[in-house]
Amino acid sequence: MLTVVSVYLLILVGGIVRSTGSGMGCPDWPKCFGTWVPPTQVSELPEGYKEIYTAQRVAKNKKLAKTLERLGFKQVASQIFAHPTQFVETDFNATKTWIEYVNRLLGALIGVFIFLTVVLSLPYWRRDRAIFWLAFASFLLTGFQGWLGSLVVSTNLLPELVTVHMALALLIVAMLIYAVDRSQQENSATPYRQQALPKALTPLLWLTALLTFGQIVLGTQVREQIDIVATAANYLGRAEWVEQLGNTFKIHRSFSLVLLALNVYVAYRLYQTRNANLQLLATVTMGLLGLEIAAGVTLAYLALPAAVQPIHLTVATVLFGAQFLTIIRYARQAKTQPQAAYASVVA
Repeated sequence: MLTVVSVYLLILVGGIVRSTGSGMGCPDWPKCFGTWVPPTQVSELPEGYKEIYTAQRVAKNKKLAKTLERLGFKQVASQIFAHPTQFVETDFNATKTWIEYVNRLLGALIGVFIFLTVVLSLPYWRRDRAIFWLAFASFLLTGFQGWLGSLVVSTNLLPELVTVHMALALLIVAMLIYAVDRSQQENSATPYRQQALPKALTPLLWLTALLTFGQIVLGTQVREQIDIVATAANYLGRAEWVEQLGNTFKIHRSFSLVLLALNVYVAYRLYQTRNANLQLLATVTMGLLGLEIAAGVTLAYLALPAAVQPIHLTVATVLFGAQFLTIIRYARQAKTQPQAAYASVVA
C-alpha cells in the first residue's frame, strides 16, 4: 500500500516537473550534469556544457534509432530526429534541475519499495501465487520504466515516449492495486448479500476504466500541444494558449462529458446493489470525477494555471485506480454471491 501511494506521489511530482518545464533540468541520466549531486550554480558546469550534453544525447539517440530500425520500427526511429528540440539544449536553471532530480530520487525510492514488495510477497507463493507474480512483474516494469525515462530525457521529451511513459505508470498502478487487494482477501470480513449482482455490469465497468485510461493518454498529448504553443510564444500570453490548441484538446474536453454520463450511470447501478463496499467506491469515484472536471474547467477557462496541471493529472490517475479497484471488488463479489445464497438456503 505504501508503494501504491508512492507511485501516485511520483505521478504528482512528474506533473510538477512538466508544469514547471523542468523535464530537461538534468540533460543526462541517471546522473545529473555528470554528478550524483546536481550543481546549484552555472559556474560549476564546464564551458560549452550545452554542446557537450547535446552531442552525448544525439550519440545515444543514434544508437537507439539503429536498434529500432533493426527491430522494424523505422517510423519511430525517424521520429526521434524529427523532433524539433532534438538538437536544442536548455539553459541551466538550478530550481528546475533540482525539481527534476527530486523526481528521479523518488523514482529510485519507489524501485526500492517495489523490491521490498516482491520480498514480502514470497510467503504468498503457496497460498496465492498471483500476488507474487503481480509484485514481481511490477518490479520488472518499474525497471523498464526507469530505462524508458532515460530515453525520454535523451530524446528531449519526445511526445510518443512521454505518452508511453504515462501509460506504463498506470499499468504498474493497476497491478499493484490488484496485488494489494488479493493479499487483503483473507482479512476481509464483508458479509455477502443473497441478492446476486448483475453480470452485465462487469463489461460496463471495464469500458469505463478503459475509456478513462484513454482519456488520460489523450491528456498527455494535449500537454504536448501546450508545450509546443508555449515554446512558440516564448511562454508569454498564457491566456491565449488554449485558443491555439488543436482538435486533440477539443476531443479531450468534449469526451469528458461522455465519461461523466457513463460514470454517473455506473454509480447509479452500483448504488442499486445495496452493497456498502461497492457504494463507497462509487461515492469515491464520483467525488474524484467532480474534482477532476473542476480542475479541467479551471485549466480551460482560467489560462492554464501551472499549479492546477499536476493536480489534474494526479486526480485522473487516482480516479482510474478507484475504477480498477471497483472492477476487482465487483468481480469477486459476483463470483461469491451464488455460494453465499446457497449457504443461506441450507442454513
